[in-house]
Amino acid sequence: MKPKAVIIGSGIGGLAIAIHLSKMGYSVDLFEKNSYPGGKIYEYRIQGYRFDSGPSLFTMPNLVDELFTLAEENPADYLKYHKLENICRYFYDDGTIIDAWSDIDKFIKEISEKLGEDPDHLYRYFKRGEELYNIASNALIFNSFQHYSKLFKKENLQVAFHPFKLDTMKSIHERNSCSFLNPHLIQLFDHYATYIGSNPYSAPATLKIIPHLEHHIGVFYPEKGMYSIINELTNLALRLDVKIQYNTPVEKVLIRDDQAAGVRINGEDNTYDIVVSDVDINYFYKNLLIESPIPESISHIEQSSSALVFYWGMDCLFPQIDLHNIFFSSSYKEEFDCLFEQKTFSEDPTVYLYVSSKHIPEDAPQGCENWFVMVNAPVNVGQNWENLIENARKAIISKLNRILNRDIEEHIKFEKVMDPRQIEEETRSWQGSLYGNSSNGPFAALYRHTNFHRRIKGLYFTGGSVHPGGGIPLCLASAKIVAQEVINDWIS
Repeated sequence: MKPKAVIIGSGIGGLAIAIHLSKMGYSVDLFEKNSYPGGKIYEYRIQGYRFDSGPSLFTMPNLVDELFTLAEENPADYLKYHKLENICRYFYDDGTIIDAWSDIDKFIKEISEKLGEDPDHLYRYFKRGEELYNIASNALIFNSFQHYSKLFKKENLQVAFHPFKLDTMKSIHERNSCSFLNPHLIQLFDHYATYIGSNPYSAPATLKIIPHLEHHIGVFYPEKGMYSIINELTNLALRLDVKIQYNTPVEKVLIRDDQAAGVRINGEDNTYDIVVSDVDINYFYKNLLIESPIPESISHIEQSSSALVFYWGMDCLFPQIDLHNIFFSSSYKEEFDCLFEQKTFSEDPTVYLYVSSKHIPEDAPQGCENWFVMVNAPVNVGQNWENLIENARKAIISKLNRILNRDIEEHIKFEKVMDPRQIEEETRSWQGSLYGNSSNGPFAALYRHTNFHRRIKGLYFTGGSVHPGGGIPLCLASAKIVAQEVINDWIS
């Protein structure tokens, strides 16, 4: 008789661990409170427009491919994607436009010509990011370094022998200010902290690993949009006999004699050999494991930022914008002070604009575009959101009007809004945080919750709010770590 595993939540981490466990010989049940899989990765279809609701950047696609290969299937038969030639187009208030070409030499040439930065500064910066990735990736991303017994493993010793290369004692802004001369370039490299919902003025310079991943490995785009990743992984899980039940919230995790024993659903106790949670770690402790106190390592840590998103159906084309676009604030420090200290928006927020119809014309009616317009938002602590959203919308439209030299509002055919309250309600992310705990501070990574419970055997955690962090690649990495933990605990 097969051992039984239950997974709570069908985010990409939950789907990935379901696939791993099924291939390891487990009978797997997955319960999802929503009527659809994907967690923060979803899509909306409105009046002939299709919008990816959440994550829009696809890096390290090999981690998705690995799941198909694990199931002895050819990933190219199910999920096709292509590498972007231009990763992002950056707009500044003074009219400067920078294309972040995937080809690193072409990108450095662009920076040198438009900003006057010495190319050697950029080559050195990328080299340091590559060295950091080679030293830290195995230990800090693809393995659990949080077992005391693993501190002396080879990959962890590599980190121990080169701690200065982790660059944790300077903020990414401080490091960028030491590395570059041009303020626009410093701001461009500062913004990578926002990829994990953090403040570049306090998040560690370790994050310079992210531009290395973008320009050395690449940024990709699925031919059918971001939600096709979820669709194909869901179908793969079903082919492996994973049983997925939607509209089925888990009410409680059952514990007997310090061991996970199952879950309660609709008042009925269901027995399992192991339990894997893919829900926000704060929500988990506050609602599903209320008998166990929230670890101090996460209970007092600042949450990452949230998001305010406008989904706009535009009635015309804008040739000056690309797939991914960023319109920078002219007061970057003030923007993050507002987000993390005052829990509000600045008067000049940075705007991210994602237009999937640039690559998938069917995502909008002919001659139209689907705009995903996002600004970083503070977490929900009971603010007057109606007032904040109204003011943020005005600031966004003013900025886009000014930089694009177009009257944006007259071309908005319809609008849908997503704010931190809805993110919290729909995804159960604590306070609407996108990435769980922030990475603000030199040792923030060490405070992320482990992928296993230290006291309760058979209880594991995957997803963006636990080690190694948020975003598609890290969620998939967390699932791989959980799979290895299960092997170590039950199969070895």
